[in-house]
Amino acid sequence: MVFSASQIALLINGKVDGNPDAAVKSFGKIEEAGEGQLSFLANPKYEEYLYTTRATIVIVNESLELKQAVHTTLIKVKDAYSAFATLLGKYQEFRQQQLKGIQQPVYIAATASYADDIFLGSFAYVGEQVKIGSGSKIYPGVF
Repeated sequence: MVFSASQIALLINGKVDGNPDAAVKSFGKIEEAGEGQLSFLANPKYEEYLYTTRATIVIVNESLELKQAVHTTLIKVKDAYSAFATLLGKYQEFRQQQLKGIQQPVYIAATASYADDIFLGSFAYVGEQVKIGSGSKIYPGVF
């Protein structure tokens, strides 16, 4: 999934400083992140990496006073650590909503039926005469 700085800012109640259309598709540590990745800076001892990071977007505290120019889009929030944690939770929700298909291995009884747009996780067991409706999600290990 790809998210823009403006979408992320909306989710965490932040303000974009830089390109609102900057897009990311994964997370990375501020000292290791690259193009297309999102990072955050909450601990001042890592501030030096803000000026050299290759991360496309970095979430920072709104109280942070920059000591030099940055080459990344910033999202300023009251508490970068909490905002990042909130964002990770939202991301997990989005991922779970996107799950589709049948992972392997699974057991599906010959008399069971299911819609085309379901998610069936690994090691799930679907017994006799079970009917799984459209949009259903059966997570790994469920009987």
